[in-house]
Amino acid sequence: MSIERNELLARFDGLLQPERFKDYGPNGLQVEGKNEIRSIVSGVTASRALIEAAIDAKADAIFVHHGLFWRGMDGRITGWLKERIRLLLAHDINLFAYHLPLDAHAELGNNAQLGVQLGVKGEAVFGEQNLGWLAAAEFANAQALASHVQTQLGRAVTMATGDAARPIRKLAWCTGGAQGFFEAAIAAGADAYITGEMSEPQVHLARETGTTFIAAGHHATERYGAPAVAAHVAAQLGLEHRFIEIDNPA
Repeated sequence: MSIERNELLARFDGLLQPERFKDYGPNGLQVEGKNEIRSIVSGVTASRALIEAAIDAKADAIFVHHGLFWRGMDGRITGWLKERIRLLLAHDINLFAYHLPLDAHAELGNNAQLGVQLGVKGEAVFGEQNLGWLAAAEFANAQALASHVQTQLGRAVTMATGDAARPIRKLAWCTGGAQGFFEAAIAAGADAYITGEMSEPQVHLARETGTTFIAAGHHATERYGAPAVAAHVAAQLGLEHRFIEIDNPA
């Protein structure tokens, strides 16, 4: 089976509704390749390593969360950016990228899929553009939650808390670099908040409020949405799909 590029773009747009979001870069088709698409590779970031792996897999399209273009970029196609684009154009590969729309999808997005991995079912109720999720949880304390997150995501986490004995009954999360949502999570009544990264202020807020903050890795928290969406659309259209993991400790 194959599908035309614009029809595949329309399927992704229809599912993820990028027009609903004020984002940091363009969502949708970022680099145009061949018109007929039979196979899709999904990944977290449009890195050179992922592009080279997609070339080896003979993919016609790549679907990612982190694309090539962001607000405030210099705009010149040189160095590492030139090399990534050169590879895509040389092999006629389409690049599709969806940032906040992929975080937000209620079933297949990064936040929903992280909830699946952690075994909790929540909903988007707080934070900028309503991207933060909240769910009922049953963890004896902060360390029990941290151990669970480490086991499920397969990597060490960084934790800050001011009340190590506090039971975790309300769990909040937002994948990636959403440490700035911590105050909104506290205001929403969360006992603990999980995101990808931690900055200096969150340590003090955790200590002073008794709300646990867990940084579980930007890549680690955002590696589930892209394959979920790409697999869903590929199955609908009869296309081949493969998720390629490019290790990233961040």
